Amino acid sequence: MKRLLPLALLSLLLTSCASPPSAEEKIEIERNFYTNLPGSSGKVLAVKFDDTSAAHPQAGVEAADIVYITQVEAGLTRLMGIYSSNYPEVLGPIRSARISDLSILGEYGKVGFLYSGAQSKMRPVISASNLVNLSAERNPPSIYFNDSSRRSPYSMMVRPNLLLEKAGDVELAKMPGWQHGARAEDARKIISAEIEWPNATYEALWSDSEKKFLLNHNGRTNIASSGIQLGSTMMVIQIVKISPSEYGDKFGGVTPKSEVIGSGHGYLLRNQRVVKALWNRESLSEPTTWSLEDGSPAYFSPGQIWFFLTENEPKFTYLPKVAKG
Repeated sequence: MKRLLPLALLSLLLTSCASPPSAEEKIEIERNFYTNLPGSSGKVLAVKFDDTSAAHPQAGVEAADIVYITQVEAGLTRLMGIYSSNYPEVLGPIRSARISDLSILGEYGKVGFLYSGAQSKMRPVISASNLVNLSAERNPPSIYFNDSSRRSPYSMMVRPNLLLEKAGDVELAKMPGWQHGARAEDARKIISAEIEWPNATYEALWSDSEKKFLLNHNGRTNIASSGIQLGSTMMVIQIVKISPSEYGDKFGGVTPKSEVIGSGHGYLLRNQRVVKALWNRESLSEPTTWSLEDGSPAYFSPGQIWFFLTENEPKFTYLPKVAKG
């Protein structure tokens, strides 16, 4: 007992001296690299969605960290969702890969690529890219399946969680080229923004009640299969050159390619405001960076990010300035 007593006293002394964390001390919360929202930065899956009116409502787009809208044949659009923090049980409708996808995904590392198929001419190009092919061409109907409530070719869906089991070579999300921070002081208040392609339109409307931009697609409210209206606090309209590629669809349509390597301008939509920004990407594997016209960083707000890749200037409806006095 005499030998144990000093140890007990020492333990009591150390316990009494330990002070609880002060109110000023902040507990570090893990945040996703892409969205800066609480969550992990896991393996990166890129998923191709049909975006025609017949394919709506889409399943699982609202869970993506990033959504790209790109032009395809006949001036229509398709979506590509990038997932690293949430992997819904079902995603879709799933459609085929396009050449622009490879350029877009180059900056995200070794991504798991989910799509329905690709024309024979593109298959060796996909194989040579820094992507892991997780397409329907290499996976069974237990993973890629047809939804009986949808009509073909808008019925293929995918269970991404089953593909994560096969994604051993897929890399974890890494820091992107953009940064999160305060909104630009000269950003102007807007009511809405209209983004156009030859045969598709999106409209982003600010919602005071939801404190984010909500989307309309081809003149209709863009409702997901979950029942929510798609939208986000952070949207980016990236003006790019779109030119014909050497690829095409089975109907003879020429596949356009969105040029995302190089430099150009765009518009950041956040907190009911818009500001013009400049984008730059040096090479396929380099990240895209964003800056204001004075050269300072163009900061993104936390939240899901929508990238609209178009060569058409958007149309903004600005909030009228209230006269003073």
